[in-house]
Amino acid sequence: MVNFVLVAGARLGAWAWDEVVPYLRAAGHGVFPLTLSGLAEKRGVFARQATHVQDIVSEVERRDLRDVVLVGHSYSGIPVGQAAERIGDRLSRVVFVDSSIPVDGESFVSAWPDGGAAVKASIAENGGFWPLVSAAHYDGEDLTDEQIARLIGGATPHPGATLTEPAVLAKPLGELPATYILCLPDDADSDDADSDDADSDDADSDDAEPDEDVAELLKSEHWRLAKMNTGHWPMFSQPRELAQVLIASAEE
Repeated sequence: MVNFVLVAGARLGAWAWDEVVPYLRAAGHGVFPLTLSGLAEKRGVFARQATHVQDIVSEVERRDLRDVVLVGHSYSGIPVGQAAERIGDRLSRVVFVDSSIPVDGESFVSAWPDGGAAVKASIAENGGFWPLVSAAHYDGEDLTDEQIARLIGGATPHPGATLTEPAVLAKPLGELPATYILCLPDDADSDDADSDDADSDDADSDDAEPDEDVAELLKSEHWRLAKMNTGHWPMFSQPRELAQVLIASAEE
C-alpha cells in the first residue's frame, strides 16, 4: 500500500479527483486529494508559489504519511516537484500528470511566449488572479459536455503569484523517482496559448513525445514515461484508466 497525495492543476481543487479516488482506494491505497491555498474551498487565502509547496509538505507531515506518491497535474507539477524533494524518505515516487515541471529559478510562465507577458497582464487586470476560462478552452480534450460543465462549475480564479514566482530546487529533479504521464488524444488538433498544459501539435498519442525538458529528465534511470490516449484532464475523461496508470507507477 502507498499513500497518494493528489494535487490538481490551475483553478481546480481536491474535488477534481472525485472519480479517481474510489479506484485507488479499492486497490487498497491511502488517498489524500489536496486543495491548494487560494482555490476551491480555500478561495480567498493569499498564496505564493512557496505557499503551494508548503501546502503539500504540510499535508504529508500533518498526516504523518509514509510511502508517499505525490501526484501533480498540469500547473501543480511545479509545487509537487519541489515538495517531493522536501519530504525526504517519506517519498516513494512523484508522478507528473501531463504537467509542468519545476526548473530552478524559473516560473510556470517562464517558457511561455514573451515570458508569459499575456498571462501577467491578465493577472494584473483581474485583481492578482488568473481568470476563469470559457467552455471553448476544453475543446478537443476528450471531454463530454457534462464533464466540461463540471470543470467550469467547480473552477475558481487562480492566485497569480503562484504562476509568476520562480521554483526553488535544492538538487536535480532527475534524482527523484518519477513517472511522467503524457496525455494526448488521437484527434488533438490545437495549440492553445491560454492553456495551462504543455504545447501540443497534431499527432497520434502513441507517437507523441514530451517536450525537451521532460525528455531530458527521462534520460535519468529514475524516470519513466507513461502515455494516455486522452486530453489534458484525464481525471475527468478517463478516471479509471488514470487510476490504473497511477497504481502501476507506484509499483515501479
